[in-house]
Amino acid sequence: MKRVIAIGDIHGYQHVLERLLDWIGPGSSDIIVGLGDYIDRGPDSRGVIDLLIRLQQHVTLVPVLGNHDEMLLSIVDGAKEAFQDWLIYGGAATLASYACAKVEEIPSEHIAFLRNCVSYYETENHFFVHANYDEHRPLNMLDGTILRWRSLREYLPGPHFSGKVAITGHTAQKNGEILNLGYLVCIDTYCYGGGWLTALEVQTGHVWQVSPSGTAREGWLGEIRG
Repeated sequence: MKRVIAIGDIHGYQHVLERLLDWIGPGSSDIIVGLGDYIDRGPDSRGVIDLLIRLQQHVTLVPVLGNHDEMLLSIVDGAKEAFQDWLIYGGAATLASYACAKVEEIPSEHIAFLRNCVSYYETENHFFVHANYDEHRPLNMLDGTILRWRSLREYLPGPHFSGKVAITGHTAQKNGEILNLGYLVCIDTYCYGGGWLTALEVQTGHVWQVSPSGTAREGWLGEIRG
């Protein structure tokens, strides 16, 4: 059976992502939806992008663009004034993983991967965005500020008019638990802060989680809890 599996904010934790994928065992019929923020903060952003590029050869990978990913692209495209802020918010760790001091030294293949990320993804019953949405408007009418930057703490939307369930990241759940509102599920469970990297099979509610220390747990949406 084809599975649709969303993975929350990775933030440079290659070893955690690798263990999570080994555990899930995605096959050629599966769709893996990355919810963005593949880079920054964690120790191996380069390794994360390398792993995702390899993964594309074996499964259908749908990478959604995160705000951290967008920030790097904006600097590559000339927004040099954003460079210092990016360093503060995790970019220094990203450059360290590439053993370089300038974004121009990041491999072009990795920049191309980020450029090919999508703003959102939809299936029959779900949609996937990095950060947020407007419950009254179609996704194709929303700009990057809403889709990639607006925290759920800043604005918590209601159920989307389409009736689809929203799967989001971006707003770190610092208690390490999935935010499950029924109509909205946030699976950024604070991996970079010592929580979990979470994968969710959206049709069944199967959840897999791995922590940076190597602890693993699984269960079902609405039941799994520390």
